Amino acid sequence: MQALFDSFLGDSPEWYKLTILAFLVLNPILFAIDGYIAGWVLVLEFIFTLAMALRCYPLQPGGLLAFEAVAIGMTSPSTVYQETVNAFEVILLLIFMVAGIFFLKNLLLFTFTKLVVRVRSKIALSLMFSGVAAVLSAFLDALTVTAVVIAVASGFYGVYHRVASGKHFHHREHDSSADEEVHELHRADLDQFRAFLRSLVMHATVGTALGGVATLVGEPQNLLIATVAGWNFIEFFTRMAHVSLPVLAVGLATCALLERFRWFGYGTRLPESVRHVLHDFDRAETQRRTSKDRVILLVQALVAAFLVVALAFHWASVGLIGLSVIVLATAFAGVTEEHRLGHAFQEALPFTALLVVFFGIVAVIHDQNLFKPIVDNVLALPRDVQAPTFFMANGLLSAISDNVFVATIYISEVARALESGVIDRAQFDALAVAINTGTNIPSVATPNGQAAFLFLLTSAIAPLIRLSYVRMVVMALPYTVTMTVTGLLAVTYLS
Repeated sequence: MQALFDSFLGDSPEWYKLTILAFLVLNPILFAIDGYIAGWVLVLEFIFTLAMALRCYPLQPGGLLAFEAVAIGMTSPSTVYQETVNAFEVILLLIFMVAGIFFLKNLLLFTFTKLVVRVRSKIALSLMFSGVAAVLSAFLDALTVTAVVIAVASGFYGVYHRVASGKHFHHREHDSSADEEVHELHRADLDQFRAFLRSLVMHATVGTALGGVATLVGEPQNLLIATVAGWNFIEFFTRMAHVSLPVLAVGLATCALLERFRWFGYGTRLPESVRHVLHDFDRAETQRRTSKDRVILLVQALVAAFLVVALAFHWASVGLIGLSVIVLATAFAGVTEEHRLGHAFQEALPFTALLVVFFGIVAVIHDQNLFKPIVDNVLALPRDVQAPTFFMANGLLSAISDNVFVATIYISEVARALESGVIDRAQFDALAVAINTGTNIPSVATPNGQAAFLFLLTSAIAPLIRLSYVRMVVMALPYTVTMTVTGLLAVTYLS
């Protein structure tokens, strides 16, 4: 029995394992007493698993809760299946679009590398990182853009560390006093370089949120909301523009101010010794690049252009466009082995599985009518305060939970209100905008809300650049305040 408990949920802390077991025992008892109360307890338990994502990936504990909910009759397999089918386009997006962008990584790495090496102004470099990440995330997947930023940062950190360690070793063989001096210089440069990379990756990750809110493919919940609302790519962008564009401007202004005044851990410059090392590395990589490598970069650029045009004119479902990107980018780059294709799907499939678990919890919410009283109370408010209320309610919940989960709940309830005639189409559109922006913008407050933030925090680069959970929250704080206030004002007065 002890061995079974030790293996349960892997290396999670014992108190976490006991908590999940307590949840699993408590739910059937509560459901036998009152289904509504049991449903709310289940939702809070699931949010707890999302908030503790750094301790244990939510698929396992959340999946156990969803499985139990079906087993004890809180919902049915057919309802879960129907919820999954309703979001099938989002599942296609996660499977094929993220994998498609995997085959454009060389182009993205090339772009970010040139920015770091050639732009000397830290303010300009930070704005470029944030701006480029925002533009890319508007047309690509934010997780993939974050993965590219992590790869760039990890690559540069590794290059400098190897070179600096080599110089240190060279001195150590000849003079111990010189060795100590070089070690101290290396340590100071390394600490400064860590702070430099830390600020850049945070600017870029916030940039993925700035761009991700604006378009149909920026975040998974965007497509989910657009599917329910019946909006295409252009219509989605235009309906979000009165909120997304002011938030983008304020976000970039916040980036510049943080770098200018060196607030909240920002503003560290790249040491000159590190710049020389990275410049030499980039020059060597350029000289080593063959004509085939250059052709592949050109092919990826053309495929990226095709992607943008195909999305803008809605030539096909987003997931099918992603599949076409896979075909084009691999066919003309000579990637024809099955095992090389398989790696592209590794990043998205765990989250795709988690998304289906989301739908299991959403099925419970629908069958037990958990959110209906809340939505009814909000819709009973004066018409002009409904959208700001939804914005803040979504924002607060998204900051501690996952924004896809929150958006799925609220857009479903608002769609029900439209179908039953409680609200008209114009009000539905306004509330859909509030739900989308509310789940995307305030959720930058913590790594729990944004998948890109959580991905960065759990990546290999985070400990190298000393990026902890608390430090990420502190560095995200100014962005959270300025962007949330801007979004709320836009939803209130510009809708």
